[in-house]
Amino acid sequence: MARRNGSLGWAILFTLIVTATAHAAPGYGKLSGVVVDPSGTPQMGATVWVLAEDAASSITNQLLTNQRGVFSTERLASGFYSVRVTLAGFLPSIERHVRVNPNLTTLLKIELDSVFTSFDRLRRRPEHKTDADEWKWVLRTSAATRSVLQWLDGEADPEQQPQASEGARKHRPRGRVELTSGARRPGSVANLADSPATAFSYDQRIGQAGSLVLAGQMSYERSAAGSLAALWLPSREGRGPEISVLMRQAKLGPAGPTFRALRVQHADQLALGDRFKLHYGAEYVLVGLGPATSSLRPRSELDIRISPDWRVSAIISACPSSPTYDDLILPSALQTALVELDALPTVLWRNGHPLLEDSWHEELALERRVGPHGAVQGAAFHDSARHLAVFGRGTTSNPDFFQDFFSEAFLYDGGASNSWGTRVAYRQKFSDDLEMAAVYAWAGALALEEVAASVDLRDALQTRYRHSLAAHISGRMPKVGTWVAASYKWVSGPVVSRLDSFGEAAYQLDPHLSLSVRQPLPKALMNGKWEALADFHNLLAQGYVPANGRDGRVLLVPAFRSFRGGVSFQF
Repeated sequence: MARRNGSLGWAILFTLIVTATAHAAPGYGKLSGVVVDPSGTPQMGATVWVLAEDAASSITNQLLTNQRGVFSTERLASGFYSVRVTLAGFLPSIERHVRVNPNLTTLLKIELDSVFTSFDRLRRRPEHKTDADEWKWVLRTSAATRSVLQWLDGEADPEQQPQASEGARKHRPRGRVELTSGARRPGSVANLADSPATAFSYDQRIGQAGSLVLAGQMSYERSAAGSLAALWLPSREGRGPEISVLMRQAKLGPAGPTFRALRVQHADQLALGDRFKLHYGAEYVLVGLGPATSSLRPRSELDIRISPDWRVSAIISACPSSPTYDDLILPSALQTALVELDALPTVLWRNGHPLLEDSWHEELALERRVGPHGAVQGAAFHDSARHLAVFGRGTTSNPDFFQDFFSEAFLYDGGASNSWGTRVAYRQKFSDDLEMAAVYAWAGALALEEVAASVDLRDALQTRYRHSLAAHISGRMPKVGTWVAASYKWVSGPVVSRLDSFGEAAYQLDPHLSLSVRQPLPKALMNGKWEALADFHNLLAQGYVPANGRDGRVLLVPAFRSFRGGVSFQF
């Protein structure tokens, strides 16, 4: 009996010791979580540090997220922890005072932000509703096509639609590659070379604020030439300024000089009540060809809504030189960036120094809406220039005839010009796939007077007034999807410079007959959009004016006959 009581005592003592030990030891729990980006996509390979906040503890765990973005600890003593997450391309994130309870699993969702996401949150503004008939400021970043006003007519802007469906965002193009031969505007060293070239653009959407678009172009025939551009294009929610930076470099022959250029452009708008809107911007251009020159070019437009159908606008702007048909194709950030590569103003040469064409345009316009998709505009304007570009072909020993190394063309400083003009235009959009414009203008342009053998060509160029009639039509053919744009401009007499260049840019016109075609191609080896492109300018080779003078025999023309063709791939 005594022996049995002794065994029972030992059992009770052992049970008490085990129970006391269990109550004295800390409990253990688990910590699990998922790491995602701002769009909610799980991120694999993120480094997760779990650090105990108890100063007496040295517990540290280092984990990596799996392909589902998930991490999990095996066993943690109960208490408070800090969780720090790092991943290349994102800002570090830290969660403090995360409590781990005994016998439980604590769950976390950690969102990583990028620098751009933080910028987006700082600049995001409250949603602002606009009327369906609101006017849209179309900033053509090319020097060839300056800012113009267009009516939205209630249609959605594919680049700035704030409530685009998830499916539409998913299939939004991100990149474009072009393989082409030829130039949009041959004759100037500042423009893209008239030779085979490869160009690309990439669109990186940054939250709801807008897009950062990068573009580049390179050609090697005859000599190396290349351009790089970066654009910030705000969305409707971002509502900020548009900013672009362009850099270009071209080697003019194996033993020739190197052309370098920088262009920085800024544009924004300011609403002044319900009826007034101010659009403003400026560009700074710096070019070097041995000696260097620079120019600051502001521009502004005040738009006044008199009634739902009547508007008045006052414009002061640096003049464009010619339209670029790439702007007419379904507008996109990718195409805008490619046009930006050709956005430098014309560079002239005089007395051993480079010059920038510096024409100016002032305009007062009255526009009336006609029906739901049409408009009639009347405008009076004034054009002035100290250095007006004249293009031509031929060979001369005069260094003021600035020869384009990449073509047979040359540029010549035609001197000063000052003229007044008027314009009446009608624009009609028949459907999403068809629109047209008709324009009458009376304005001044440089014309060639009688040239004597001893007279300098510049002295023979005088401003003369001419009438012009022009029409433009563009549309997409059903079923085959071919997009075609054609324009023709008739001028009442010979001229050697542009007649109403601002109107040409606003209504997508080119002197004489021009044609642009975009043909979708069947998908080849990879998914994406393949397209053949062809641009014909001055197709009938009209408007060439022969000149015989002290500098020899040359041909002057306001627009060259030229062709640019190739293929593009958009993905």
